[in-house]
Amino acid sequence: MKSYTAAAIQMTSLPDLQKNLSEARDLIELAIRQGAELIGLPENFSFMGEEEDKLMQGSEIAEETEKFLKTTAQRFQVTLLGGGFPVPKGEGKVCNTALLVDPTGQELARYEKVHLFDVNVPDGNTYCESATVKAGTDFPPVYNSPELGQLGLSVCYDVRFPELYRHLSKQGAEVLFVPAAFTAYTGKDHWEVLLKARAIENTCYVIAPAQTGCHYGRRHTHGHAMIIDPWGMILADGGDQPGVALADIEPTRLQQVRRQMPSLKHRVF
Repeated sequence: MKSYTAAAIQMTSLPDLQKNLSEARDLIELAIRQGAELIGLPENFSFMGEEEDKLMQGSEIAEETEKFLKTTAQRFQVTLLGGGFPVPKGEGKVCNTALLVDPTGQELARYEKVHLFDVNVPDGNTYCESATVKAGTDFPPVYNSPELGQLGLSVCYDVRFPELYRHLSKQGAEVLFVPAAFTAYTGKDHWEVLLKARAIENTCYVIAPAQTGCHYGRRHTHGHAMIIDPWGMILADGGDQPGVALADIEPTRLQQVRRQMPSLKHRVF
């Protein structure tokens, strides 16, 4: 693992596939110009709209998104995470799928989100992701990149389930991806503290691309795409506007923190 620059993309995705992909391409290019070698896109980056529209356009979204990720990674010679997009799975549902691709456009790892957001938020909004999404059944993978370190995948609501990240750390993860479309209401209280907790308890870097702003109807997201170091320090915060949060991933920092706070070695259970 070498030192390198990572980027967490922040978007305001809309119910418009091509517009979203065009914006994502522009932000990736912006990150590349600033030296990024590992880039994460947020959950729902290619489409964020009504559930019935997502299902109706599911095949097109999946096909165009996967093609976009592979051709864009190859074009810019970068390792790229698509943080979550719908892939039809039969039974009238899709899987919320994260895809990691390498600079040649080859798939490195794929993860189908296991924890679905079925919540009555106190702001009056009700979310029932399971109505249209089929939950994954497997732990997320850890991809071992000789240059970028061991990369663990997750998606949004997963961040509230520490046992998932403990599994990733036990599999050797050094960098945890948490791409999200966190609600504005819960985000103001929980987003930062949960990301810090996952970084600290697993002594890992966290790269958390995010959605921000108003997407359609009453759907508002929190923003604040972040990169956090293994001590829980925020290295980059994307604020509340579309853009790019950039920070360096330093193997020496990771090793230093794990020496100073060797909690992973002290696990009892």
